Amino acid sequence: MPALSRRRFLSASASVAAASAASVGTTARAAQSAGEVDVAIIGAGAAGIAAARKLAGSRARFALIEAAPRIGGRCLTETTTFGVPYDRGAHWIHMPDLNPVTPLATALGLDIYPAPPGQRVRIGRRNARAGEMEDYLTGSVRANRAIIDVGRGRADIPAAQALPRDLADWQRTIEFVLGPFGCGKDLAEVSAADFARSAERDMDAFCRQGFGALIARLGAGLTVDLGNPVSRIDWSGRNVEIETTKGRLLARAVIVTVSTGVLAAERIRFIPELPKRQLDAIDRLRLGSYDHIALELPGNPLGLDRDDMVFEKSDSPRTAALLANVSGTSLCVVEVAGKFGRELSARGDKDMVAFAIDWLAGLFGTDFKKSVKRTHATQWNSDPWALGAFSAAAPGGQWARAALAEPLRDRIFFAGEATHETLWGTAGGAWASGDRAADLVLRRLNFIVDAPEPRRPVPVTPPSRRRTVPGSQQL
Repeated sequence: MPALSRRRFLSASASVAAASAASVGTTARAAQSAGEVDVAIIGAGAAGIAAARKLAGSRARFALIEAAPRIGGRCLTETTTFGVPYDRGAHWIHMPDLNPVTPLATALGLDIYPAPPGQRVRIGRRNARAGEMEDYLTGSVRANRAIIDVGRGRADIPAAQALPRDLADWQRTIEFVLGPFGCGKDLAEVSAADFARSAERDMDAFCRQGFGALIARLGAGLTVDLGNPVSRIDWSGRNVEIETTKGRLLARAVIVTVSTGVLAAERIRFIPELPKRQLDAIDRLRLGSYDHIALELPGNPLGLDRDDMVFEKSDSPRTAALLANVSGTSLCVVEVAGKFGRELSARGDKDMVAFAIDWLAGLFGTDFKKSVKRTHATQWNSDPWALGAFSAAAPGGQWARAALAEPLRDRIFFAGEATHETLWGTAGGAWASGDRAADLVLRRLNFIVDAPEPRRPVPVTPPSRRRTVPGSQQL
């Protein structure tokens, strides 16, 4: 059966540096949520853990505060439901050669292995033929290129408006792959400029122990104040006063890594209120919807390979994707996202599982149903400490990522996947943003002082040897 090269139209960045792989131990500089510290970090997801690891290597006293009873945020692996690692949240390690968590995972001895290089597309109860796959691939590439071309222009429009008008009967499938599956939102709700800034990626990897387990291991040596929601951040005075369930904490600066879903819901009150620029940025970066419906299918009744990625040729938005036999286990995960996924998730586990089984029956026949054992469905939209999946900027809102990352009076610094302009929607982007925010805080608080650049003589090229190229910088 012909394979389609995995082209996950999300973000990539060739300039992300790998973070230090050294283990982080509990230090006397880490503080609990009582007293006074130099830096408070709100949220112990990927961004918060990255920030804490950076601060742990400095002289700064810091506190890492988490509302949930666990660390990891939207990265969560558990083994109770199916007896094997099950990622309820992030699972893909995008662009592993450039992803900042890859070398850290390797240093911990975790098993990182490449994802298969192809996808399957089902047309009814059969695999797409070679010519059909070629039509799908050609249409996908054209659609992706069209959105990017428009997104690089001056006017930022909905990505849906940039699609070619001749995608024919592949349009619904391409819209799903580029929109809900890739962005967590339908393309009508996605900024073409934001889409264009996230470079195409064609390499992925998995962690056999689970991505959530990876993030948890990276935070294992940190002192974290769990189960302690922050309700108020008062940045009106010289220090920042943070009110939590367990008491108050004073800090010279605070790194806020909670999701834009939590920020938009005003779960944390800011005094004074955040400037309109930041409030507008949060509104433009509201989270999309992306959930897993996991089925235990022992005996491989679908006849698929390990980590097979399967789409369908669809004629409606009621579609999904399948990741089969995760890491060689009997766990198969149906992915639902975007507007349809949000509506389905709101109806609860029973309806979600029923949809997944019926959807698979339409692609592989009904015989597999007798093989279904345990099931589970995530509902990230109702998780109180997430309230959604990941951010894709609304049309006209690409500017919001840089705006949200701007420090406020050198007291409040935001981090998280929503603040990364090219790696948004990824745990790698969240990690890089947390590391960046911590580095900026250390510099603003004078824990890192940049040495002045030495003065060097500037060579002067004789005028007769200078060349210029019309319309370019001087060479």
